[in-house]
Amino acid sequence: MIRERILTARPGVPFALAFIVLHLVGIAAVAVGISSMIDSSSENWTLVIVGVVINVLVAPLWIGFFMVAPNEVKVLQLFGSYAGTVRDPGLKWANIFFQKTKVSTRIRNFDSDRLKVNDLGGSPIEIGAVIVWQVVDTAEAVFEVDDYENFVRIQSEAALRGLAGRYFYDLGDDVEGVALRGHTDEVGEQLVQDVQARLDKAGVKVIEARISHLAYAPEIAGAMLQRQQAGAIIAARRRIVDGAVGMVEMALAQLSERGVVQLDEEKKAQMVSNLLVVLTSEKQTTPVINAGTLYG
Repeated sequence: MIRERILTARPGVPFALAFIVLHLVGIAAVAVGISSMIDSSSENWTLVIVGVVINVLVAPLWIGFFMVAPNEVKVLQLFGSYAGTVRDPGLKWANIFFQKTKVSTRIRNFDSDRLKVNDLGGSPIEIGAVIVWQVVDTAEAVFEVDDYENFVRIQSEAALRGLAGRYFYDLGDDVEGVALRGHTDEVGEQLVQDVQARLDKAGVKVIEARISHLAYAPEIAGAMLQRQQAGAIIAARRRIVDGAVGMVEMALAQLSERGVVQLDEEKKAQMVSNLLVVLTSEKQTTPVINAGTLYG
């Protein structure tokens, strides 16, 4: 594999000044030569030729100038061979035969499409992710893959598909472990590892990966919503019943301790039934006043 190596390019400002001076010298030589021929009426082409040659030789050297911006590098090739990477920002000058390729080293993010996949339980879901990445090895990014930006996109979506198939969308009563919906931090860390393993060969570092969209597929979304609602209702009912039973136990215990009334088992059962109806009923109950005796 081709690894990045730093190439120190020559500063451009001194070369630019030198080329300007040479151009001025060439122009001056042409001017002096032509002026001398006009004044002496003799053909003296030496200075003219020298001035023209200087300008012709210096002109192509301007091709060697290039600019390196902050958080940007230039990858240099000489006749198809990798020469090195220039990372120092500023105006630079290098061999005019160098081919220069600009590569951004800024931190970038990629928002994947909403992918339709099956989770570990086989349920169709829609999932999307945001990948934050940066080029760290410019030689690998340019020479090891055809188009590193497209490579990042395709490999990130492939890793996301594989990740979704290893986890359940949500955890049920009979399912334990890590789920896509309830364990975003753990899933995000695993996604970083999966994407990084695929992008190592492209000289790219994955900084962060997060799931940006997660939902059941439209064809089962309604059924899953009913299932979640049923689970929530059952959980709420269970809590209500637990609280009602505790209140009934407390009421019977206090009545017995304080000796307010003595109840046989039949009356206790009736009282428990009445209290449970009152405490667990969804609608407000209407009390019935017993004007007779306790046993009448």
